[in-house]
Amino acid sequence: MNKAELIDAMATSANLSKADAKKALDAFIEATTNALKKGERVALVGFGSFSVVTRTARKGRNPQTGAEIDIPEKRVVKFKGGADLSEGVK
Repeated sequence: MNKAELIDAMATSANLSKADAKKALDAFIEATTNALKKGERVALVGFGSFSVVTRTARKGRNPQTGAEIDIPEKRVVKFKGGADLSEGVK
């Protein structure tokens, strides 16, 4: 499902216009992004939680040449699904 399909599904499910559903989705994405930038955790009970973790620097290998390379530390977003979401997927 892409963003346009999600907007259509939200509009149909919540009896909203597509424009209102798009505004709601964009607001959710913006609020979640801003919270994660600050290092905050975003928890949606039953759905799951988003958090930011730091991957430590490590050594890797270039698959073409076999040469060793340094992979720098970086922050990545982690999602852990909630109980209701896990049950719904089974």
